[in-house]
Amino acid sequence: MRSASASADTRGRIEAAAIRLFAARGVAGTSIRDIAQAVGVTEGALYRHFASKEEFARALFLDRYGALARGVEAARADHHGFDARLDALVGFFADTFDADPDGFAYVLIAQHEHLRALDQLAPENAVAALVRVFEEAMAEGEIPASDPVLAAAMALGLVVQPAIFHIYGRLDRAPSAYRREIADGIRRAVGRG
Repeated sequence: MRSASASADTRGRIEAAAIRLFAARGVAGTSIRDIAQAVGVTEGALYRHFASKEEFARALFLDRYGALARGVEAARADHHGFDARLDALVGFFADTFDADPDGFAYVLIAQHEHLRALDQLAPENAVAALVRVFEEAMAEGEIPASDPVLAAAMALGLVVQPAIFHIYGRLDRAPSAYRREIADGIRRAVGRG
């Protein structure tokens, strides 16, 4: 009989390999065999940890996306004023990328598959939390009134594109090296800078 810690270790190795492969090849381009070979287990062993590749891919997405939502909400709740919140948000996204580039890339790649159903699947929503940051800043007069959803979309674009460029080798340094430039770009985009 396997110990709980050995099972948890195996599950962790499976998750890490799946995220790495899903980020590189997409879910459709990754087979159960690919994951099993990367971990060094049998395909049957994988099914002891999850029912299907699609279910597993969705669970991994929801886990990573939920962590992003919690981080955005924490930055909003723990900091006061638009500038402090923005700096905390840009730092959070940059640190998240640095800590788990494969997981960050997977969320970017898989979002199109999962975001339509997200409201029914996850109580935490990173976009909704980010929109609240802009709604509050507009209500307080810290930034000009406009569409807060568009402001959140522009901010996400300014955060995500440097990460994508780094993933594909177009930027040598990770997004954390560009925190100030990214935050200043967002400020200008929403009429603050």
